[in-house]
Amino acid sequence: MPLLYGALGVIGLGAAVVVALASRKPSSFRIERKKLIAAKPDVIFPKLEDLHRWTEWSPWEKLDPALQRTYGGSERGVGATYAWKGNNKAGEGRMEIVESQPSERVALKLQFIKPFPATNTTVFTLTPSGEGTEVSWTMEGENTFMGKLFSVFADMDAMIGKDFDEGLANLERAATNR
Repeated sequence: MPLLYGALGVIGLGAAVVVALASRKPSSFRIERKKLIAAKPDVIFPKLEDLHRWTEWSPWEKLDPALQRTYGGSERGVGATYAWKGNNKAGEGRMEIVESQPSERVALKLQFIKPFPATNTTVFTLTPSGEGTEVSWTMEGENTFMGKLFSVFADMDAMIGKDFDEGLANLERAATNR
């Protein structure tokens, strides 16, 4: 019995430490990646503002070969929506374009349903640079308690950032036909 009480005490202390660490995490997050793409903004922009074209470059499209996609609202630009439902890797969610400035900026409201509910803002900014375009991809949102708890064990910036890097490389290939 003393061994059981000792084990429960260690488990309780470990849980308290994890909760204490999670409570010290920031209440919001921001992830950003940038890439210089050898294409003009007017070539890249249509691949961002037309959600049907995300299959050409999005790093998450290949997570589930049987991914269910539903498009709605406007054909492209403000009001265009895209919902997905897939396996455990792809999860379930919905996004809607809430701002579209031709060849400059696309902003989306991104709602995750599964595996964890969350609502974030995603923005693509296109800045002409020489013969190409600097594309910035950001995601911002509230860091809920579950998000804070998860971030005790995993680096969200590194995890999501690698997907952004892959997506930007895919976008470059799609924009330059490489």
